[in-house]
Amino acid sequence: MNSDQPQPATAVVLAAGLGTRMRSSLPKVLHPICGRPMLAYVLDVATAATGTRPLVVISPATEQVRDVLGERADFAVQDEPRGTADAVRAALEALPGDATDIVVLSGDVPLVDAALVEELAQARRDHDAAVALVSVIADEPASLGRLVRDLQGRIERVVEASDASEDELEIDEINAGVYAFDVAWLRARLPDVQPSEVSGELYLPELIPMAREDDRPVATIEIDDDGTLMGINDRSQLAAAELEMRLLINERHLLAGVTMIDPASAVIDDSVEIAQDVTIEPGVILRGQTSIGSGTRLRAGTQIFDSRIGEDCVVWASVIEESAVERDVTIGPFSHVRKGAHIGQGVELGNYAEVKNSQVGAGTKSHHFSYLGDADVGARVNIGAGTITANYDGERKHRTTIGDGAFIGSDTILRAPVTVGEGAFTGAGSVVTKDVPDGKMALGLPARIRERRPPSRKSAEPPSSSAGDAPDR
Repeated sequence: MNSDQPQPATAVVLAAGLGTRMRSSLPKVLHPICGRPMLAYVLDVATAATGTRPLVVISPATEQVRDVLGERADFAVQDEPRGTADAVRAALEALPGDATDIVVLSGDVPLVDAALVEELAQARRDHDAAVALVSVIADEPASLGRLVRDLQGRIERVVEASDASEDELEIDEINAGVYAFDVAWLRARLPDVQPSEVSGELYLPELIPMAREDDRPVATIEIDDDGTLMGINDRSQLAAAELEMRLLINERHLLAGVTMIDPASAVIDDSVEIAQDVTIEPGVILRGQTSIGSGTRLRAGTQIFDSRIGEDCVVWASVIEESAVERDVTIGPFSHVRKGAHIGQGVELGNYAEVKNSQVGAGTKSHHFSYLGDADVGARVNIGAGTITANYDGERKHRTTIGDGAFIGSDTILRAPVTVGEGAFTGAGSVVTKDVPDGKMALGLPARIRERRPPSRKSAEPPSSSAGDAPDR
């Protein structure tokens, strides 16, 4: 690093509180917002604002945070929940001795902006301040700590609402709980913070009068109450943050070329990738590690989880989970593509078609009322209405193989393990318990193998209508 350049600040993220008002066994900062723990968003901001690895303060009660986000940060442990100043004390013990600046963020404020944090750190340096903080002109200060200024407009102290006079309660400028500190000064003065007479805890705002005593400036950045510094303490506030984050995510996709008929009804996780010219109709839910290819239309009521959808597909009122769908595929309405499915190019899955842990080849059609489980289905296969792969014998799952160009008549039951060869044919209502060779027919209950007569029409290809029944010959 150039010696003329200041050493970058380290972000200290406070995450030691269990969050009892959440009424949950899960640490508060691990509650998800748009598919990610709320703390993950704070770590994103901390890393972006400082360019360094953040230091997260946890407690024995929130040790689970390390398990979930251990690759994203370093950790310090606050043995007992003794307030924000004590949490920063734990961070200082883990901080390198040559650290010069820290910014302090709360792990339960996921909407905080990286540019604001950068500006705060720079303001502390520019004023050689002992501490810099963010203040908010609040619409409803309620129980939040007020900033008390002297006649020259300098901050004297922060007064909690419970301790404030009537005049102080009229103050609408509040402490947002985002700080930057001169580390050398902080190391010297933090031991002087005294416990609160009410709670016995040690609080960071107690450092502000000490800075005044030391003739060190206290710098501030004042912002309007735009909701970005809203802390989350209960499920109601969690829901409000989820809504705000969802609007931000949807706006990001809209600006990137995605059409949303009703953005307010689209539920899209932060991890989802959507290409240009995708159209999303009302009531669509996209979760987890999902990607949507260009030109695809997701019609109303579709839900997709941890799946890849190719280009120029149409998915309508259907559920897709942990699967891959190639381009030009139509799915739905009311289809269910379950874990482990791979749907080939040009496949058509219609209403009440279910696919699980199966490969479905290009151009295959299964228009309605069918179940393909643990199956390898070739290209250009017709799956008639009511077809079932009977894959489970009560103890184990078995696979079904269907060759290219096969025609599976309506209400066929394929008792796995079984293979239907290329160009083979099953009659309506057949129960297939033995392999069907290439080009042969299986008819009856149980199905018997016969020679397949050539179709009467000109084309030798199997019929394309999934509802067509094979004649009983």
